[in-house]
Amino acid sequence: MPSTRVRTIAAAICLTLAVATIAGAWGFELIGKYIPCKLCLAERIPYYTGIPFAAAALLAAAVFRADLAARALLVIVFGIFVWSAYQGAFHAGFEWKWWDGPSDCGIGGTIDRTLPLAEQLTYHAPSCDTAVWRFPNAEWGPSFAGWNAIVSTVIALVALYGALARRRVAGGGPVYA
Repeated sequence: MPSTRVRTIAAAICLTLAVATIAGAWGFELIGKYIPCKLCLAERIPYYTGIPFAAAALLAAAVFRADLAARALLVIVFGIFVWSAYQGAFHAGFEWKWWDGPSDCGIGGTIDRTLPLAEQLTYHAPSCDTAVWRFPNAEWGPSFAGWNAIVSTVIALVALYGALARRRVAGGGPVYA
């Protein structure tokens, strides 16, 4: 398989996973009424940064066939989501009480004060050291932060694979494309 095709697929996977993850976070906030804490909001920044780079990598590989540019952009996506995985793992470890986190961490989002008081009270206002939800719904399941660490790791690994993919030539070994 030509390396440009591998980079196209890798960039598409990274972009799809990143958009789905941030959409899920917004869905839990807006529909599920889960207000993000300070660390949760910080964990969104790599997605806001990484999505444009993943989209640019997809365009570079699929549309412009600019293999070197696609490779460089995928390396950037890799770095962004390694940082994101670290942030998610740090937050999850703080929730599990494995280490200390920031002392100023509480509600990071804002409640719409125009809503009736009864509706405002339905919001789940977490502290950074408390997992407000786990999936599967079990004591041992990963929290939002834990799932962020898992998904970010997958995105980082796919980006790295896409960036390092080599083209195979007939009768020979792998060569960089």
